Order: sequence, then C-alpha cells, then structure tokens
Amino acid sequence: MPGERLSIRDNSAVGRFHGASESNGRAVPERHTEAKVKKEESGCRRWLRRACPCCIRQQSNPDDFTKEEDAGAGEEEGPVSPVPPSIDTELVELSLAVRSVDLLSRKSDRNRKEHHTDQYYGDQLIIRRGQTFQIELDLSRPFNPNTDKLHLELKTGPLPLVSKGTHIIIPLVDELQDERWEAKIVEQNMNRAKLSINSSTTAVVGKYKLTIVTQCLKTGETTTHDPDKDIYMLFNPWCEEDTVYMEGEKELKEYVLNDTGRIYYGTEKQIGARTWNFGQFDEGILEACLFVLDNSEVPPSGRGNPISVVRVISAMINAPDDLGVLEGNWSGNYAGGTSPTAWSGSVEILRQYHKEGGKPVKYGQCWVFSGVTTTVLRCLGIPARSVTNFQSAHDTDVSLTTDVYFDENMEPIHDLNSDSVWNFHVWNDCWMARPDLPPGMGGWQAVDSTPQETSHGTFRCGPASLAAIRSGQVYLKYDAPFVFAEVNSDKIYWQRNLDGTFSQIHSEKKAVGHCISTKAVGSDERVDITNIYKYPEDSEEERIAVETACRYGSKPEIYSSPIAEDVQVEVRMEGEGPRMGGDAQLKIVVKNTSSQPRRTTLHSQVAVMYYTGVLKGTVKKDTVNVELMPQEEKVIDWILPYTQYQNQLVDQAALMMTLSGRVSETQQVLANQTSFRLRTPDIHIEPIGEAYVGKETSAKIMFTNPLPCTLRNVVIRVEGLGLRDLHPIIVGDVGKHANVTVTEHFIPTIAGQRKLVASLDCKQLTQVHGVADINVHESQ
Repeated sequence: MPGERLSIRDNSAVGRFHGASESNGRAVPERHTEAKVKKEESGCRRWLRRACPCCIRQQSNPDDFTKEEDAGAGEEEGPVSPVPPSIDTELVELSLAVRSVDLLSRKSDRNRKEHHTDQYYGDQLIIRRGQTFQIELDLSRPFNPNTDKLHLELKTGPLPLVSKGTHIIIPLVDELQDERWEAKIVEQNMNRAKLSINSSTTAVVGKYKLTIVTQCLKTGETTTHDPDKDIYMLFNPWCEEDTVYMEGEKELKEYVLNDTGRIYYGTEKQIGARTWNFGQFDEGILEACLFVLDNSEVPPSGRGNPISVVRVISAMINAPDDLGVLEGNWSGNYAGGTSPTAWSGSVEILRQYHKEGGKPVKYGQCWVFSGVTTTVLRCLGIPARSVTNFQSAHDTDVSLTTDVYFDENMEPIHDLNSDSVWNFHVWNDCWMARPDLPPGMGGWQAVDSTPQETSHGTFRCGPASLAAIRSGQVYLKYDAPFVFAEVNSDKIYWQRNLDGTFSQIHSEKKAVGHCISTKAVGSDERVDITNIYKYPEDSEEERIAVETACRYGSKPEIYSSPIAEDVQVEVRMEGEGPRMGGDAQLKIVVKNTSSQPRRTTLHSQVAVMYYTGVLKGTVKKDTVNVELMPQEEKVIDWILPYTQYQNQLVDQAALMMTLSGRVSETQQVLANQTSFRLRTPDIHIEPIGEAYVGKETSAKIMFTNPLPCTLRNVVIRVEGLGLRDLHPIIVGDVGKHANVTVTEHFIPTIAGQRKLVASLDCKQLTQVHGVADINVHESQ
C-alpha cells in the first residue's frame, strides 16, 4: 500500500498469493522455487510457521517492516495486496468440535425403552441411574483416540460442585465398569460416534445440563458443545445396586409404572373404593415433581438418597410450614377452593402448583395427600402405594396408646382427650433398603404426608420401617412411634383420683388398626396387608410388640415391668456356621440365672434377607416350650433343611432368625435377632512351579459344587496385579457335587509377592472366591 515500506521478509507472505502486486501495480513473476517449497511443506510445518514465526521466518508483526528497512533498499515501494484473514485452513482441519448431539431420547429409542421411561410425556432424555445409556455425536471430523480427547460433563442445581456430586465429569474409557460414571465409544462411522455412558447407582436425581468437551492434542485447542435438551435422572428400582431396588416385574409394573390405582375409604364394615389417576407420566408432571424438590429444604446434593427424598416429599405435599402442594381442610367449608372429595387424580393439582409458582392448592384431606404422594414417588422412580388403615389412631402425646380420660364421676375430660381414632386414614408405603437401620429393616416403609404431628419441627412422617413397627422397635427412625400407635396402640381408659392422679380402669387391645388395605398387584381387587404392619391380634408376638413399644413412649409404666430379668436367650453357631447345600444347623441357648424354676414359650422364625437388610420372606417358623430348673442352661438344636431354602436364597445367602417369648413367672420379654450366612466353598488355587518376570507360568484352580443340583453357565474370573489382567474362564455347566479343575497360564510383569485371585460368576451360587500368593522372581 502507498506509504508502507516492505522488507525482504515480506516476500514470503507475498509469495503465498500468486500474482499479488509488489510495486506500482506491476505483476511480480511467481517465485517458482519458493512456491514449490511451500507446496511440499507438511501441515505440521505450516502450523509451526503460524504458531512460532521466529522458528519459521514469516512476517507476523507490523514492527518487522521498520526493523529491516535497509535490507529492502533498492526495491521499489508500492501497494501490497491485503493480508488474508488469519484463520488457517489446516488448523480448522486439525481441530475437533461437536456439531450436534442426538440424545436418542425419543420414546421409540432404545434409551427410553430400556430405562422404562418410554411412557413419560415428550422427547426428553429420561434415564434411570446405575444403567447405561447412549448418545450420538456428529463431529467436525473423525475422532482419533491417539490425538484427541473427549469427556462429558453433567451439572445440576444452581451451584454445581464436583465434591457434592452435582457436577459430574465423565471420562472416556476403553471398557465400562459398573457403578461409576464412564463413557465409551461403541460405534464410529466417519464423523459420527455413538457413546455408551454408565451412571452411578448413587447419582443425584434431577435435571442435568450436558456439555461435551473435545480437545485436539496437536493444537491444544479445546471446544465445548451444550445440547439444547436436558437430561433427567431418576431412581432405578430395576437396578440391584440402587437402594430402591425391587424384585419382581409384576410388582414393578404395579408400584412404579401403573398410573392409575384404587384408594379405600369408609369403615371397616363398609369399605368403599375410588379410582385415582396418579398420572405420573402426563405432560408437565415430571417437571412439577422436580419443582416440588426445588422448593424444599434439601439441596440438590441430597437428592441421591431416597430416604432424604421421601422425607422431604412427605413435608412438601402439605402446606402448613413450607408452602407445599396442598392445603388441608377438614372444616366442611371449602369456599375458595376445591372440595377434597371432588378430586379424582393428582395431575391437575401438581400442574396448578407448578404453574402458580408454588402456591398451595386448595383443598386436600388424607386420601388426596396420599394420592399426590404416590404420583410424585412413582414419577421419581421410588416404588410406592396408597394404604388405608381403618380405625386409625392419632396419638398426640407419644404415649403409644390411645388415651381416654374421665373425672371422678366418670365424665369425659375434654381438655385431655386429644387422642382420637379416625374411621379411616390414608397414607403411603414406599420401598427401599434402609442402610441407616439394623439389618432386616428394609422393604416397605410408611410415609404420611397428611399434616397431623410435627417431626423435627416440620409436618411430616416417615419413612418408618414396617418391620420395626411390626416388632415394636419404635426407637428406629423415622417417626415409628406415631405410625405404631396408628395401627397397634391399645385404647386405655383412665379415671382421675381425688388426689389428682389417674388410675387405669380399662383397656381395649383390639381397638385400632383394622383391615389395612391397598390395591392388589395386577388387579383392582383390595388386598389386606394388616399382617405386614402387626402380628395377629391376641398373639403373644403382638402383645410383646405392644409392650416393647410402650416402654419407649411417654408412659412406660402403663404395662407392668417384669419382676425380674433372669432368663437369657442367644443363638450360637459352630465353627464358621452352616454351609451352602446342606441343612443349616444352629443352637438356641436358653439360660435361667435365677434360683427359681422358669417356663417360657419361645417363638422362632427365619427369613431370607437381601444383603441390604430387606427381608424377602419367611422360610420356617417354630414354637417350643422351654422349662428351666434353677441355674439350668438348655441347648435347643435348630435345623433348617436345605429343601426349605434352596429356591429362596438371594444375593449373599443371608438369613435372619428372630426369637421372641415371655417368661411365665416374671413376664420378662425374651427377644433376639441373629443374621447368618450360609457358607459357600472356597476356590483353591495351587501355583505350578516357580514364577519369573517375563516368563509364562501357571496355576491350577479347583472348585467343588456344593449343591445337589447343576450349576448353569459358570464362569471363573481370574486376575492378579502384576500377574495378569482380568481373564474370564468359561466353565459352562457343573453337575451336582462335581469337581472342576482348570489351569490358568499367565506371564508375571512385576517381581515380588503377588496375589492371584479367582471368583465364581454364577447366578445360583455367589460369594465363592479364592486367593493364592505367587512369589515372582526377577528374570534370570
């Protein structure tokens, strides 16, 4: 350009654009030699010229014009063609970017079907935690694992943090592993790549923003892509590692996927039923349920724990203290709102609450609170059902009794008669393991969203373990005393004495907790589940549960304390305990430490138990009369035949024995719970010869089937750090009591004491493993 002075160095720039004017508009002949060199340069050299001008002499700074003006003397000045845009075509080709993302989120897509979310409205990606899902990426060029990096990020909540589990970084790996966030490219066709993504079984539920981050190692350039659609993460009752795991497709279809149900009302002799539309898959309901969580006190980081989520849902469905979904009204005057009896479903209630920004909907009573709770829990992936209790007690003073007070003249004292018995009351059961409680307390949990009494300052109730309620273990959280009183409290009548004290004058032991009802699995029939909440009326177990519970109430003296506690009961196991495949034998030891004879009736029952503490079902019940002389100890041999448990075991072959009884002379309550596991055989590993680094060696692996039946599709998985990577050995079927011997060959890579580990992979037999020490020498 006129007035600008060019240096010799400028020739390299001009030479790249053939025919450019160098001076006074004269065409300059092509410098063929330089052009040829340019043409033969590699892409990397051209990148280096752009990135580092001092290494490859190329003008990139206007200051260079003046620094070398003498070197350019003699050349004529003239206009120069404009410098082209700085975007380097080769750099663009090297960079890796995501052009678009297909979340494969249509109802007909594999993700939605495999995750049992294809019934939810819309085409959002709705998935369940602990299960793989797939997405497809359209890239700017094919992905090269040697020169490119790629990872995904998921963020939820207003302040996502990695430490809180609300900002998740998902690395790209070669092989996916269970129970962790990872991604793997499973298909690649030119610029398109399909990723399979594994999620954690403890992931926070909620709505996530997805970001894909790509990086080209050659250029160091990083790009990000944020798809328009969000990802919704739910609990996964189909996943065995999820706390809400439920066994049985029929049960899952009923308690998670059924969007209609039946709610019972009336009296125990005149039970009515009404259909309720839960509508958990309807338009806007998932968003409304997450809105309920957002309005709660639980931060996003706490939404991976179903115990916390259920507890906050119990609080948020009612309105008194946190502007929850429904405002209760028992006055009979429903002006300004909808009568509770007019509602027939949850959808409009939740939509209205969401649409109006969290303004409580008017009005609700117990069955409405329960119906909405069922909708929200099922929508989030927690198995749930509505439950009706007839003759339902409302204990207001934590006495665990329903108390009726009279004055000296047998006139009711209304100021004291705050306890009540409702004709019926509706709440919910939800299903989950309870790792926060002793073993055996998982399974169905009672949760009540009707605002009756506060729990830790908020109107909420539960989750309370039904197993704890049934046995009277009301000291186990949450709110077990209140639920116990609803279903199994005694009705106690009191009369005021002349000195102002009260004396118990009468009691009713069958006054509350009748015909506890819920909809049957797979039909519209009513099923009575009273036996899940309490032992049969008048049974000794039921009386023991009541008296045990009341000792933790505000009036522990209601039931006479035992005169003495001088009888002990315990369960003993010989050696390492019962073995799988044979009869399980235990010893029940009952000891009288007193100087007087003692008599008791001991009840025993054994139930199969998941390792999470959820009981599957009872496999044996016994009753035995025990008579003890002074200072006598009796040992009772207890046997569980293999035929009674062979088809019942789950997970790690765990069982729970429960003992209960009462000493006749002293009224002492005997109780004991013992969990035990049926021992499985070991895998024996025998090294063959000496082991040296870099040289093949071998070991003999031996296993005996302990069961009187054939094991199907047996695989032995072998691995050892410094010995070999994980290697599955396919064994196939193993006959009853058959021996298996395989030889494993491997090449050690690290010297020293190493461990070779083997484990059995077989659905019929779990927790079978073995280990051997391998002394690896340096290579000779």
